[in-house]
Amino acid sequence: MAAEPAHAPLYRRALLKLSGEALLGGTTYGIDPAAAMRFAREIHAASLSGTQMCVVIGGGNIFRGLAGAAYGMDRVKADYIGMLATVMNALALANALNQAGAQAAIHSAIPVEAAGVQPFQRDRALRDLSSGKIVIFAGGTGNPFFTTDTAAALRAAEMGCDVILKATQVDGIYSADPKLDPDAARYERLTYDEALTRDLKVMDAAAFALARDSRIPIVVFCIEAEGSIGAVLGGKADSTFVTAD
Repeated sequence: MAAEPAHAPLYRRALLKLSGEALLGGTTYGIDPAAAMRFAREIHAASLSGTQMCVVIGGGNIFRGLAGAAYGMDRVKADYIGMLATVMNALALANALNQAGAQAAIHSAIPVEAAGVQPFQRDRALRDLSSGKIVIFAGGTGNPFFTTDTAAALRAAEMGCDVILKATQVDGIYSADPKLDPDAARYERLTYDEALTRDLKVMDAAAFALARDSRIPIVVFCIEAEGSIGAVLGGKADSTFVTAD
């Protein structure tokens, strides 16, 4: 059963960027089915409230390309392993969405058609969105050296999304790491250029630049609390709003 929508949504079409680590839940590695189900209920509720939902999911709970490269792996091969990890996470989230009563379609830059993962094709993804399906984008951009944050900005632009919702472990963008610096201040609003020039690390520079060029606002919020997805869609969550001006 889907969670009840907490607030009327502000956006017609949104892209939620989930980290792979969000699927850890109470585990230290892999996928916690309870965490996947919690996100599925909230994403389904958002969809029922009137927002067409896209999701880009990372793979850091299983494998991170940069970490593999740091241990001596070839960076390109390590990044492809990381992309495949995002496909596994997408399958888990799609399964949870189905169990929650939603229809989900996975579109991947790396096709795994035997597992029901179709190759990304923009017009087909738009048709799935228009038919009421929740569209999960996996496989990153399909290219090494690009993060899933950049994939989120790219897919949001291709899908004509009104906003990118960047889910993190803290309630916005801070002047420093709030877990390490008690004096860190949270920004209520930033421009893309401010985020880039201040080298704020919540998303990589390519993602910020692509969102800026596409004029898609980014809302950075904390995913930890139950109901946080509905709250941010309704403008009721503590967050940082990043926009052109």
